Amino acid sequence: MVDGVDISAALMRGQEATQALLGNTIAITDELWQMSSRLTGWTRAHIATHLARQADGLTGVLTQLGKNQPTNLYDAPDTIDDEIERGSERSALELQVDLDSSAGRLFEASAELHRLPPSRPVTLTPNLTVRLDELPLLRLNHLVLHHIDLNVGFTYRSILPGVAAWLLAYNAARIGRSSAYPAIRLASDSGVVALIGGGGRPQVVHGEDNLLLGWLTGRLTPDEMDPRLPMLPTR
Repeated sequence: MVDGVDISAALMRGQEATQALLGNTIAITDELWQMSSRLTGWTRAHIATHLARQADGLTGVLTQLGKNQPTNLYDAPDTIDDEIERGSERSALELQVDLDSSAGRLFEASAELHRLPPSRPVTLTPNLTVRLDELPLLRLNHLVLHHIDLNVGFTYRSILPGVAAWLLAYNAARIGRSSAYPAIRLASDSGVVALIGGGGRPQVVHGEDNLLLGWLTGRLTPDEMDPRLPMLPTR
């Protein structure tokens, strides 16, 4: 969990990130949607469909919470990849409407977040359970990082400083002490401090929140990589 982030603030930043994304995607043509994104194997249309289905999944989770039902992000997890593949074949107009309308439904459903205890555990998948107050950060993380993945001019430098700090702490917490990562002590210019990776003496890594976030999440191009940053496993 990221300290010092309340639900209302995270939801507001999520709305801003949504509007920034939609402001860029409105100009994408049918042809450009079918071009490769920065994610291997996915076009821009794959990313748009993924974001829309995630929004609908989170809307469903919030509805389930309101009814005190068991929660799950996707009704049919085994078919979500097929849904994204089929959705990626749609027109620019269909993709834009889907992005916009699914985000709108999620925003309306988010009122449920204010009626439940922030520390309540919420199961999204059999392998992922988060606190209730992490849900807005989870969505914000997807919006910001996948905006970069669309390769439409939004880069790690475009992320607002406060949002970059939140997401740096959030992603560091998700990685935790995973042995797949080298031992690293993050110390950002804004004061975000986190220890990640396996055992051994940690390497101290300093830098701006935006740069460290881009590095930690694999969103830096070779030209953007700072040679002082250690190599990380592919996520």
